[in-house]
Amino acid sequence: MAGVNPATVSRALNPVTRHLVKAETARRVEAAARRLEYEPNRLARSLRTGRSYSIGVVIPDLTNPLFPPIVRGVEDALAAAGYTALVTNTDGDPKRERRMFEALRGRQVDGFIMATAAVDDTLVSDALDEGAPLVLVNRTLDRGDVFAVVPDDRRGVHHAIEHLVGLGHRAIGHVAGPQIMSTGLLRYRGFVEAMAAHGLRPDHAVVFATGFAEEAGATAARELLRQFPQYTAIVAGNDLIALGVYQAAEELGRRCPDDLSVVGFNDMPFADKFSPPLTTVHVPMYDLGRRSAELLLDRLEGRAPAPGTVLLATRLVVRASTSAP
Repeated sequence: MAGVNPATVSRALNPVTRHLVKAETARRVEAAARRLEYEPNRLARSLRTGRSYSIGVVIPDLTNPLFPPIVRGVEDALAAAGYTALVTNTDGDPKRERRMFEALRGRQVDGFIMATAAVDDTLVSDALDEGAPLVLVNRTLDRGDVFAVVPDDRRGVHHAIEHLVGLGHRAIGHVAGPQIMSTGLLRYRGFVEAMAAHGLRPDHAVVFATGFAEEAGATAARELLRQFPQYTAIVAGNDLIALGVYQAAEELGRRCPDDLSVVGFNDMPFADKFSPPLTTVHVPMYDLGRRSAELLLDRLEGRAPAPGTVLLATRLVVRASTSAP
C-alpha cells in the first residue's frame, strides 16, 4: 500500500530510525499503517533485536507529590522513542527495592531509572558494578561511574538564604532532610556554605528530620524552636518538612510569616495552596524525569558521553510565607 519495501516500513515506524527515511516516505508509511490499523508486534521485535523496549522506573514513594511529575517526564520521553515505562514503588524499604529491581530485571527491561538512591546504596552500587544501564534521578551517589540527573540543591539553598538575608533575617535555622540521601546532604551543605557567605554562624542552627515527611518535619521543628526561640526564619529540607514546620510553629504560638518565615524546597504541586502559600525553591521535576530518560536512551544507543551528573537549575519562588523579621 505504501509502495516501499518492508525494511523501509520498519525504519519509518521505529522512532529511533525514522530519521533514516525521507519525511514524505515516512508520512506515506504512517498513513498506510493507520488505514490498515497495523501495529508492530513488540514481542516479535524483542525476539529479533534482543530488546524488550521497556525501562524499569523505581520510585521510593508515589504518594509524595514530588514524584508523579518526574514519572510523567520519564514516560513522555520514553514513549516518543517507542519505549514503555514499568513503574514500581518501594515505600523506601531497601528489601522491597531489591525485590522490585530483580523483578524488573526478570522482565528483561533494557535499563533502569532510579529515584531511590541513598548515599551508601548497596543495590545501586551492585547494579553499577555489574554494568546495568542505569540513570539516577533527583538523588545521586558519590561515585565516578554514575549517570545522574539532579537539581542544583546547594545553589537552591543559597537562593533561600539570600532571600531571607535580604529581608533582614539573621537568626536562621535549618530543618534538614535525612543525611543518608544526597538531597538532604547537599541542601545541608548548601545551608552551611550560604550562611558563612553572609557572615552568619550556622552553629546549632540545624536539626535533622528523620524523613522527608510532614510529621518528621514537625518533630524536628519543635526541637529547634524550643531550643532556639530567637530564630526568625527556617529553611526546610523540602516542602513536606516545611508543612511540619508550619504545624510546630502553630503549636508554639508562632504565626507565619509574622513571627517566623519559612522556606521550602521542591515547589511541589499545591505549595501555592498552603496557608500561607509557601515560598520555596522550585525544582523542574518534569524536566528531571524527561532528561533522565533521554540520557538513558542515549546510553542504550551508544550516544551517551562519559559518566557524570547533569545539574538542572533551581530558582526561588517567593510567596506569602516569608516577610521581614
